[in-house]
Amino acid sequence: MRVRMREYSILEAASGPYGITAGKDGEMWFTEQKGNRIGRIDENGEIVSFSIPTPNAGAMSIIKNQAGDIWFTEYQANKIGRMSMDGRFIEYELPTENASPFGITEGADGAIWFTQIGCGKIGRLSQTGEVTEFELADPKSFPSYITQGPDDALWFTLNQKNAIGRITLAGEIQEYLIPTLNSGPVGMTSGPDGALWFVQIQGNKIGRITVSGEVREFLIPTPNARPHAIVSGLHDDLWFTEWGANRIGHISTRGEIVEYEIPTPHAEPHGIALSASGEIWFAEECNQIGRLAWIRE
Repeated sequence: MRVRMREYSILEAASGPYGITAGKDGEMWFTEQKGNRIGRIDENGEIVSFSIPTPNAGAMSIIKNQAGDIWFTEYQANKIGRMSMDGRFIEYELPTENASPFGITEGADGAIWFTQIGCGKIGRLSQTGEVTEFELADPKSFPSYITQGPDDALWFTLNQKNAIGRITLAGEIQEYLIPTLNSGPVGMTSGPDGALWFVQIQGNKIGRITVSGEVREFLIPTPNARPHAIVSGLHDDLWFTEWGANRIGHISTRGEIVEYEIPTPHAEPHGIALSASGEIWFAEECNQIGRLAWIRE
């Protein structure tokens, strides 16, 4: 087995792809942070983009919910965006000014949960469009990515507090400190082993936390790799982007790490997602979408 990487250029100037997710239609959807669009790319590399109604929305993280709709955070517009497969948008204004929504996920309750970096809150958007906010102990803790855990709670990284947070569907919050000081946790995902996995952009490590709060850390071989986002793979493994090292990292649930160089220098890889066929797709802020596949020799 060997790895093959391909990259697809986005023709529109200043697209700035950031987050990426697999759609219900089998294609990959991504945010164009600079271009103020939601993009879609198929397996042939053909790209179609849809303009977000609010100008300069600052579209960041993106997910597909169980119903098949695309949801994304509008960091600069202070909104949560929703888009149907045929390109219809609905936007939800947040009650707190300058909340700066960033991470987003769907909860076990069918609601959309998201982090608010600017005010230190966790938000919940119900299926009827009602927004509820839960205040964290430290308003400057900088909650970043968020994911549903195997315990049906929502787990999130606290970038400036050097901790991992957990919030139940009822709004009860716990925090767990990370052993490495000033590690800067960012991306987070639910792992294939029943634990939560996260990246440390400053600590240069991959972290693992159990639902009981036990933390393990694995050092990335390349110094200053600056890992950003992480996603579960198909074979008891996870994949992550290395923004600083211009690589895609692979880690087994045992902690073994392998890194793969991205062909384009200074590609600035950010979001990463698993396709329905098991390939790894990632957003390159240099106006490209990357694709990694295993090739059987």
